[in-house]
Amino acid sequence: MAPMGIRLSPLGVAVFCLLGLGVLYHLYSGFLAGRFAFFVLSEPAAGAPGGAVDLRELLAVSVLAATRGGEEVRRVREGNVLNAKAKGKTREGADEQLTSGDLLSNRKMFYLLKSAFPAVQINSEERVDTADQETISWDRSIPEEIKQKIQPKEVPAESVTVWIDPLDATQEYTEDLRQYVTTMVCVAVNGKPVIGVIHKPFSAYTAWAMVDGGSNVKARSSYNEKTPRIIVSRSHAGKVEQVARQTFGNKTLIIPAGGAGYKVLALLDVADKNQEEADIYIHVTYIKKWDICAGNAVLRALGGHMTTLTGEEISYTGSDGNEGGLIASINMNHKALIEKLPDLEKTSHK
Repeated sequence: MAPMGIRLSPLGVAVFCLLGLGVLYHLYSGFLAGRFAFFVLSEPAAGAPGGAVDLRELLAVSVLAATRGGEEVRRVREGNVLNAKAKGKTREGADEQLTSGDLLSNRKMFYLLKSAFPAVQINSEERVDTADQETISWDRSIPEEIKQKIQPKEVPAESVTVWIDPLDATQEYTEDLRQYVTTMVCVAVNGKPVIGVIHKPFSAYTAWAMVDGGSNVKARSSYNEKTPRIIVSRSHAGKVEQVARQTFGNKTLIIPAGGAGYKVLALLDVADKNQEEADIYIHVTYIKKWDICAGNAVLRALGGHMTTLTGEEISYTGSDGNEGGLIASINMNHKALIEKLPDLEKTSHK
């Protein structure tokens, strides 16, 4: 009961309560907002350290990167402004060429992938010049073909390594042998190649595949194991021919070609009139991992194999080179092939 002479007004009580709530809101709103922000920011972003990467998204941006790089490669070649120079020597003593096409393609591909997935490790054949950095954004759109064939799949960002080859077959590029040239992106998870993209800039053909996912390319319907067509580097044809014909017979066909990407596509059913066909791909010397990772992933996705000449799986972590040569096949008895060609492992060290 209120003291005599003092009457409490319902309106006054309501106003008093509202003022009290206002004071409490003022005191605690900042605290609550801070806690909410902490909660939101503590959630790892996609591609951030400790976060997750969606492989379907990474496939989509890899296809885009290979295509964008290919546009630069084609533009430089058609404009005949290669500015070619030797950047060093191969282990066999040949000049290793570098052109404007390599550098401009690398810049497009690297910065597109890096902006989309900043925490993912990216290894590229060419050095990335930070002074020449380019801001390239990805709108996160996924082509319908990829949406229809590939389901989202997240993996830890720290388990992912991306390998870029901004211009495969540079020597052939300088010689205007355009059919051999490709741009490639590979995604390895814990050292195993799971996504491969091989783009041919001069025919606008792109092959992509994801292990345990899907692909837009397939193997041919038949292969010849008895007298196979063997595709090799142009400089290695003589090394392989004698051993191969001793093994498979004089009818064995040796196909000299440029570019590791081109050679892998030769094993597949490719809608490109400038693409040769082969049954086996063999390389008998040291080779860089950005040259072979994408092809390895595509073959794995289709049930094929790419191993060293002694049958060991190639790990896409650590050093950037593969010392043991390689042999690649699909829809063939890969183990039997290795057992038939034991002398090639010795050849790889000559």
